[in-house]
Formats: sequence, C-alpha cells, structure tokens
Amino acid sequence: MDNFLATSLPIIQSPMAGVQNSTLTIAVSSAGGLGSLPCALLSIEELQIELNVLAQNNNRPFNANFFCHQPPKINPEREAKWRLELKPFFTELGMDIGNIPTEPNHQPFNHQMADVLEVYKPPVISFHFGLPSADLVKRVKSWGSTIISSATTVAEAQWLEANGADAIIAQGLEAGGHRGMFLSEDLTTQIGTFSLLPQIIKKVRIPVIAAGGISDAVSVSAAISLGASAVQVGTAYLLCTETDTSQIHRAAIKSDASHHTAITNLFSGRPARSIVNRVMTEIGPINQNTPEFPLALTAIRALKKQTEIAGIGDFSSLWCGQNATGCREISASEMTRSLATKL
Repeated sequence: MDNFLATSLPIIQSPMAGVQNSTLTIAVSSAGGLGSLPCALLSIEELQIELNVLAQNNNRPFNANFFCHQPPKINPEREAKWRLELKPFFTELGMDIGNIPTEPNHQPFNHQMADVLEVYKPPVISFHFGLPSADLVKRVKSWGSTIISSATTVAEAQWLEANGADAIIAQGLEAGGHRGMFLSEDLTTQIGTFSLLPQIIKKVRIPVIAAGGISDAVSVSAAISLGASAVQVGTAYLLCTETDTSQIHRAAIKSDASHHTAITNLFSGRPARSIVNRVMTEIGPINQNTPEFPLALTAIRALKKQTEIAGIGDFSSLWCGQNATGCREISASEMTRSLATKL
C-alpha cells in the first residue's frame, strides 16, 4: 500500500468546517491518521491561530483544507426570489428579512492565505471544488506539500491529475457535506463510492483515496482491498469528544432521522448531503431559487441562528453521510485506531 501520506495508518479525517477545530486534527494525527483542519471558514487571523496551535501541539503530518470556488457576483433578481421563498419562515419567526446581509465571508484559497501557510508548510494541503490557480498550485508545491483534491467523476479525477494534484479523493455520493463536484452541476453524474473508486483508479496514475459511506473497519478494509491508497472518513467522527458538533446535530445523528439524508442546495447554494429537516421538506431539497455558492448562506443562517436558540434544527445544515452506523461518542484517537483494526 502506498504510504504517500507518511502516516502510520491510511486514515484521513475529513475536514468538517463548522463542527471542529485543531483539537480534532491533533487527536487524529496523534493516533497515526491524518488529521485535517478545515480552513475555508477561517479569517486570516483565525488561520494563524489554528496553525500556531498545531505547530505547538502536533509533530505528526496534518492536512489543511481550503475551498477554491469561483466567487460569484450578486444577482439581485435571484436573491429576491430566494428571499421570497424564505419570507414565510421569517414572518413566522417575527424576523425582518430585509435586515439580512447579502455577502457571506467564504473566500477561496488565495495568496494572502498562502502567505500564512508558507511559514508552516503543512505536509498535506487539500482542496474542495477543484484546484486553485496554477500559480497557487506551483507555490504550494514549492514548499514540498502534497496536494489532494476531491473528484466526484472520472473526468474530474483526470482533470485534477493533469492540473497538479498529487492524490485524488474519490468522493462517492454517500458522503456527507458538500459535493466536491466542479466540472458539472449535473447531479445525475454522481455515483456511489464503490462504483467510483475502481473507475478512477483505472484512469489515473496517482494515489486514490476513497470517501463516502466509510464508517467502520469493515468498510475501510473493503476500500483498501479495491485499491484505495487511503480512506477519508467524516461522519463517523461527528460524535467524537473532540468535535464541536452542536447538541441539535448530535441528537439528529443519534436518532432515526439519520437514516434519511438527501442532497440539498438550500444551505449554501451548492449540493451537499444533510439529514432531512423541515426546510428541506417544505421547499427543497433542491431549489432553483437558491443564489450561487456561498451567497445562499446568509439568509438561511439567520433562520438557523434564531431557531437553534430554542433547540430546533428546522433550518440547520445537519451534515451527515448515508452511513452513520459508525458514529460513537468516543475519543477521535480511539475512533481512528478502531477504523484500522481489519487492515
């Protein structure tokens, strides 16, 4: 098995923005896996703080993850349609939709972020939604960092290999959170992990990482036996003690609700897998009026904030893969080691 990660275990913890910080990263890396730090929602100052924590408390390889989407232009007509779609919910909650800002703070990977990273030179840097510009890819490679990115189709995998990726995450349709798709918006192109994995392996020469629906030692072993060089696991870590998963989110994962997930674009404007809740049922899960990623975030986030105060997850992004059976309330170190017991 190709140990391109320089870790003792071929286990990558999926970067999960919004439910973790460097505490989870450190726990996974200390157990022999590759801990990941989600950086897409961090300000420059927050990124600096988290990297400092890792530098002071972790001497194992880790992964820093970034988005590399194209920032959209605000479309007033589309924004108006979206707000009209959500207005009944705002009215019900006694909120003024006119007070909601239009621009979220999600920035794609850029040279300012790279300036901070260059001091630390993370062993692995991963991207979602393709790759950044060629000059940024070249800059990251100059540090000796390994670049990995998600592919949801064979065509995306081939594109990533041709444009500088050192390894590819084969993200199956089962995976929780955002789809990494970037060459097409056609959801019919999306297939399951164990169908996608062997197809990508046949078409590229670089290591391939399996992701989606992998939540226990048996599924890890299955992915490796199919030729994966490593696996990336997210959902199974959601209940671990080192995460910041909210009580609402935790309760949903532990309930029968986790048996029903769906791909939705309501929470950000991009397709992502979440446990089905009220807003997905009533206006979605796919709604054509959502603004482009990440512009859809601001209005629905206001509803989320208001209802979560009352302990209600009707408007919360309850990210979860199709297989939550591996979720356990244990330490991330124990989870990481347990995932590798059949290798």
